[in-house]
Amino acid sequence: MPWIVGFFAVVVLLVVLQDAFEVMLLPRRVHRRFRLTRFYFDRAWAAWCWFANRMPAGMARERFLSVFGALSMIVLFALWASTLIGAFGALEWAFQGNAAASPIGEQIYMSGVTFFTLGYGDVVPHSKVARVVSVMEAGTGIGFIAVVIGYVPVLYQLFSRREAHVIQLDARAGSPPTATTMLTRHAESGGLDKLEDLLREWEIWCSDLLESHLSYPMLVYYRSQHDNQSWLAALTAVMDSCALILVGVEDLQPLQARMTFAMARQVIVEMARSFGIRPSRYDGGDRLPHAEFERMETILLQTGLNWRQEPNTEETLAALRATYEPLLDGLANALLLALPGWIAAADATDHWQRGHRGLIASRLIEQLSARNDTDAASEPKHSRFAQRLRSRLTRD
Repeated sequence: MPWIVGFFAVVVLLVVLQDAFEVMLLPRRVHRRFRLTRFYFDRAWAAWCWFANRMPAGMARERFLSVFGALSMIVLFALWASTLIGAFGALEWAFQGNAAASPIGEQIYMSGVTFFTLGYGDVVPHSKVARVVSVMEAGTGIGFIAVVIGYVPVLYQLFSRREAHVIQLDARAGSPPTATTMLTRHAESGGLDKLEDLLREWEIWCSDLLESHLSYPMLVYYRSQHDNQSWLAALTAVMDSCALILVGVEDLQPLQARMTFAMARQVIVEMARSFGIRPSRYDGGDRLPHAEFERMETILLQTGLNWRQEPNTEETLAALRATYEPLLDGLANALLLALPGWIAAADATDHWQRGHRGLIASRLIEQLSARNDTDAASEPKHSRFAQRLRSRLTRD
């Protein structure tokens, strides 16, 4: 009996140590079909979603979902540590000279004291092999704790680097971000040439996202600071913008939009494959029906964009959307994240426009941005606006 217990303890130790090594130290995707960590996250996230789906949509539900990422990592570390302690305790019990005089519960207690290097000394190993195992466990415990301490900051660094770009879209594309808002805001301010630089930055962001989230897949469960922002919504807005540039915007060269679109699509393809997510049957009708497409064309033309109005433009855009929207919708359903539309809602407000005197700041920025595009005849209008603004600020 002790040898059977010892054999299974060694197997459990090897499996858990391999799993912890692959998660925390191996900087590449593991292609093995079954992994303990993947099984743990799949089951834990399914249970978490079950409870979330029974909550009414709103802030409380989003707060509940936002807890999962960090909490699941704490539970994972605890499961690893407790399993290692139990396996080492069983191994110690198997190698004791007199198993009857050393209950397995007492050996597990000694294993926990050894793993965390407490060294009380009230229970000690008796045989030579048990002493060797005890030393090995102390080294394993120190190494495990050190790796965990170094691993957690890496996760938060990657999370912060991802979210920094997501937050930047608030002023450029709105919250939630939309492709129409991104194009019109750059066109209205005469900054279409800067849009190519922005897409280049997002091409780099996509490659960074692909590398980090394949190496550390638990990052997909970490949600953004605001409920109407997410890495998936940002990726969707960027891909939609690239699609519009490729299909109908004649003011920009298609090269950078093509490169960014290709990189972004690789992200969603690899992410869906890594998490075993199939494309949904989503046909795109809810995001951009025909009436919304016509309204989007009107908005783009009103801002001065040279939009290609041809009979097959909508059909071409629909064909391009069909190559990535089902994947995005599959990821959104699996992660309980909302995909943004193509046009911002009428009551949508950017986060920077909220708070104390947010509306005044927004109107002032709009006036100052448009001042260089107006003629001299409109100067009195701006002067009157400035006088009213100063008067209102003085009263406040």
